[in-house]
Amino acid sequence: MTARADDPVSALLAGPAREVGPRLLGAVFRVGDVAVRLTEVEAYHGQGDDPGSHAHRGPTERNGSMFREGGTLYVYLSYGIHRCVNIVCGPEGYASGLLLRAGEVVEGLDVARSRRPSARRDVDLARGPGRLGSALAVELADDGSRLGSGRFALELPASPVGPVDAGPRVGVSGHAGTDAFPWRFSLRGDPTVSAYRAAVRRVRPAR
Repeated sequence: MTARADDPVSALLAGPAREVGPRLLGAVFRVGDVAVRLTEVEAYHGQGDDPGSHAHRGPTERNGSMFREGGTLYVYLSYGIHRCVNIVCGPEGYASGLLLRAGEVVEGLDVARSRRPSARRDVDLARGPGRLGSALAVELADDGSRLGSGRFALELPASPVGPVDAGPRVGVSGHAGTDAFPWRFSLRGDPTVSAYRAAVRRVRPAR
């Protein structure tokens, strides 16, 4: 997905995630027959620049997709259960990405319900990154896929949406989880936005 002036999605994703994030709110992310209007995303910067990022210490077998060109999908497993979806931003090697944290299911509602039978309300179907991944049936095998190919597509909103809130990222520990990194972007007042939870510091028992 090399950036082209006539391709607004490609042109947008050529920038760093922390600049792309607010502009991605309201976009529709489609995976097969289910589509989600994005209401919350979280930006992560590249190697050496963001201690909260999977790419901070350089490329590995797990995070290799983050170092590809903007428009690549980086999918990882959280807590051994949840499949979390990220859209890579910037040029190849930059390793900047946006975690898709929450959204509203706007197409394929019955299919999403069948995938998330524990959800009591439709607003909870994709409220949180793990739930979003489940509602869209994203698999680890989708890591490295490209937007605009196969099952994956992204449609930008016709006009900017807002107002947008910015704050610290969810579950990120240390300095990277403070107000110094206000890289969690969400649509103010939208019921599908997930609840903020600070990281819980784990204390090792004394020996």
